[in-house]
This record gives sequence, C-alpha cells and structure tokens, in this order.
Amino acid sequence: MTQISPSPAPAARQPRPAALARWLWAVALLVIIVVAVGGITRLTESGLSITEWRPVSGVIPPLTEAGWVAEFEKYKQIPEYQAINLGMTIEGFKAIFFWEWLHRILGRLVGMALVVPLIWYAWRRAIPAGYGWRLFALAALVGLQGAIGWWMVASGLEYRTDVSHFRLATHLLTALFLLAGLVWTARDLGTLARNSAARPARLTGPAVAVIAILFVQLLLGAWVAGLNAGYVASTWPLMNDHFVPEGIDWAGGAWLALTNDPFLIHFLHRWWSWIAALALLLLARTLSRRGAAREAGLLALVIAAQMLLGIWTVVSGVSMWVAVLHQVVGAILVATAAASLHRLGRADA
Repeated sequence: MTQISPSPAPAARQPRPAALARWLWAVALLVIIVVAVGGITRLTESGLSITEWRPVSGVIPPLTEAGWVAEFEKYKQIPEYQAINLGMTIEGFKAIFFWEWLHRILGRLVGMALVVPLIWYAWRRAIPAGYGWRLFALAALVGLQGAIGWWMVASGLEYRTDVSHFRLATHLLTALFLLAGLVWTARDLGTLARNSAARPARLTGPAVAVIAILFVQLLLGAWVAGLNAGYVASTWPLMNDHFVPEGIDWAGGAWLALTNDPFLIHFLHRWWSWIAALALLLLARTLSRRGAAREAGLLALVIAAQMLLGIWTVVSGVSMWVAVLHQVVGAILVATAAASLHRLGRADA
C-alpha cells in the first residue's frame, strides 16, 4: 500500500524590519507635509472655514453651487466672519475652504498610511517581537491628533475670532511628537534589520535635557503662531528698538503675561532659540566625537537654517512663505534631533 507523505509545513513568516522602517520614514514625510499645509492654513486664516467635523462625509468638498452656498452660510454664523471677514465673497470663501479641507484630507491620509499597512504587516506576522504595541500606539496617536484638531477648531466657533493658542500648541506639538516617534521607531527597526540581536535605543539623561529645552522652544513657537505674536516686531535683534520690548502687559500677573502676552512670548521665543541651538550643537559635537560626523553635520546644518529662517520671518514682517518654510524646517529639525538622540542612545553607538 502506497503511503502518502504529509505535505511540508508552511515556512514561518519572518519579521521584516527593513520594510517597516521604510514605511515609517514615508509616513514621517507625510507628517512633515501636513505640518506645512497646517502652517499655510493658519497664515491664510483658513482654519475656521469648515465648521463641522465629519470624518467620513467631509472627505468630499461641495460639488455644486448650492453646496458651496450652504457651507458659506454656516461660516457666516461664526464670530470670525462677523468680526473680520464680513462681506467676503463666495470665491474668497472657497479659497480658505480649500486649505482647511486639504489639511484635513492629508491628516486622514496619514491615518490611512499608518493603519492599513499596519494591519497588513500584523496579518503577515511581519512585525518583530516587541514592536507591535509601539506601532499600534503611533496609529492611535493619529486618531487622537484628529480629535485634538477638531477640539482646536471648536474653540473658535462660538466666542472667539480665532482658535485658542493653547489648543493650537497641543495640536502642533502632538504632530511633532508623532513625527519624532515615527523617526525613532524607524531607526530602531533599521538597526534591527542590520543586526537581528540589536536592542532598541534608550533615552539618556542628556537626551532628556535636550528634549526638555527643545520642547520649551516648540511650545513658545506654537504660542507665537496662535497669538500672531510674530507681527508685534519686525526688527532684529532688537524688538522695536528695545532689547526687552515695550508693551508687555504685566497687569494680570507674571503667569498671565508669560502665557498670553504676544510681546513677551515673541521675546522669549527669539532668545530661547539660542539656548535650544546650543543644546543641539552640543549634541552634534557629542555625535561627532562618537564617529557620527555626517549626522552631526546634518544636525548643525538644520539648526543654522532654522535660526536664519526665524530671523528672516521676523524682518520680512511674517511673509507667508518664509513663515511656512520656518515651520517646515522646524519639523525637519525635530526629525533630525530625534534621529540624533536615537544614535546617542544606541548600545553600539
């Protein structure tokens, strides 16, 4: 009697850290693009043009004239229109609607770019051990970012003519935290692809100090944007012929001035930048001494570009495209700093 030998068991699917790393780098690039469009949305005062949060149906903009009129009528009900844009034409409304719509679409695209491949890689068992929770946390962070975005917009729909600068800062800093998380995880996976025994990088004490200093600068920058504080002075290094600008309102106390006064926040942002630059340059020097001269050079180059763009933004009177470039290079600086801190925390560095 002929015996039938059993068919061989299917080969176990192997983790694919290199593919996952490339995927996360692509998503990180998308986040930088979203940050750029977010800057344009803010500078064109477009952020309140869509007054409803419709995660699914909002993907499609108005397709008929009647649809545009209906959206415009909703916009006419909010304080921004009534106090600032009264008399705006429907063509003007379409222009600001476009930027806010594009910003929301790109945010959804980031979510899809994370969630869909993540489900695929998880089904294919291609995620290395210990990385699944981190990837799902990054995907969840995109969903949280969408909710924060609407929370920000909602602050300007009833009583204000703009959004809360605190909520805007939360929205921007969450996006930058997501960007840093993507870069850090991509670097971990890239290292794992080259050495299957490699362990994830860790945060060192100096790294935490650099992050804290950079966080303060990013927070101040977000507040400058939310309060339009860049417009209070267009000279550098002095602010309207003074080192410490005139016009700071101390009447409500130091804390209120520190968190709400545009003159003081602009002053702090322009001078704290030197502390942040020094901390990052010390990081670059450490990397160079550890044999990572190329990474150190790239970090120093991005720092210099960001400082020059900050000054140019001021002296240009906040030219829109200069200010947008300043925000984009700021995001690139966050990504570069995250990659540099990762190198600092690698066991084999």
